[in-house]
Amino acid sequence: MMNSLEKQRTEFANRKFLATPLSGLIAWLLVGVSGLIFPDRITVWVLFVTTGCIVYLALLISKFTGENFLDKHKPENVFDGLFMYTVGQAVLVYAIAIPFFLTDYTSLPLTVGGLTGTMWLPF
Repeated sequence: MMNSLEKQRTEFANRKFLATPLSGLIAWLLVGVSGLIFPDRITVWVLFVTTGCIVYLALLISKFTGENFLDKHKPENVFDGLFMYTVGQAVLVYAIAIPFFLTDYTSLPLTVGGLTGTMWLPF
């Protein structure tokens, strides 16, 4: 089993990993531009909406990068499951970010950006 797990880890590490970082880059660029152009009240909503759309944008981009996250015919890898658990953990972080945001709205970029970045810990 160990050789099989090591082989899966190597295969997982050798992937491109472009779709998710690119979708995050697009989302955070939109947030940055919004912060320059719009008032804080609108930028807060842009931040919530764009960070909530990162996964869906990554699913779309993955078709163009060759990663194709929705491909049901690729071999299963236990590290894909680990990554999905950390994505779920990152989504649950909103339970911390939203109440903190309601207390101090300027905390939002740090809490959402920093805490949702925890999905990258397995790397």
